Amino acid sequence: MVTLVILTILLSVSIPSLSTVYAQVRASLSIKEIKQSIQLARSYAISYGQRVTVCPLTETRCNSNWGNNISVFSDSGESNHIDGTDQLLFTIGPFDSRDFVQYNRRAIRFLPSGLASGTNGTLTYCPESLNSQYSAAIIVSQSGRSRFSNNKTITCK
Repeated sequence: MVTLVILTILLSVSIPSLSTVYAQVRASLSIKEIKQSIQLARSYAISYGQRVTVCPLTETRCNSNWGNNISVFSDSGESNHIDGTDQLLFTIGPFDSRDFVQYNRRAIRFLPSGLASGTNGTLTYCPESLNSQYSAAIIVSQSGRSRFSNNKTITCK
């Protein structure tokens, strides 16, 4: 009986900390997967001399729900729209439904030169809350370079 009480106490203390560890690991792995996808998209644009788009798709159009699947496709036709002339390269996600993924634009587009079309952007990943201490961000510059943010107070607001 005493063993059962001790085991119950240990489990009640360790289970909340395990969920915290899980959120931290999930955020770390997800943000790395997103960054790798952005880098592969840029490499593909340069290697094949084509425009490449990274975005969450609803059917064939880019939308602003970055928490769903993120697709990478060659974009030779209409921008931010996958059509008959485009090729879907790969898709990642979906991410955990409790997490928040945000980007300040609908899509990241790379030109054949490797430059990003548009302005600089910051993609944020916040596990379980908008201001989680394990939030992470990727900054995509106009030069096409992507890097992890070193900001210690990242939020998904």
